[in-house]
Amino acid sequence: MANPIKVVLVEDSAIALQILQRLIDSSPEVDVVGTAQDGAEGLKVIAQTMPDVICTDLQMPKMDGLEFTKKVMSEFPRPILVVSNTVHASDVDNIFNLMQAGALDFFPKPTSGSATDYERLKSTLVTKIKVLASKKV
Repeated sequence: MANPIKVVLVEDSAIALQILQRLIDSSPEVDVVGTAQDGAEGLKVIAQTMPDVICTDLQMPKMDGLEFTKKVMSEFPRPILVVSNTVHASDVDNIFNLMQAGALDFFPKPTSGSATDYERLKSTLVTKIKVLASKKV
């Protein structure tokens, strides 16, 4: 099998980080190679791990997802998937700003823990990561 897709997760919520990591690590095709609590730490982790795809939250302390996306695109251009509660279809301004900065796709932060939701989320998240990994930025 080909090497798994390397992913870095940047998320300030320990619970959300744990859920996302579990969802991603449950697929043999994708591997979390690093995590960070904010954008500033995320830039260091990216420099060390050189991931294929970056998943980031939008609202974080020190450096938010928008600023982080801009810095990633100028320093380490990579496909970025924004995982946040503020990127639903109704959040046009956030989505527009993030797309302008270089983010390629969005995924609503997981909220429930039911088994059927978990499987659906895992499938959607892993599919999005696989698609983004094939994109050149």
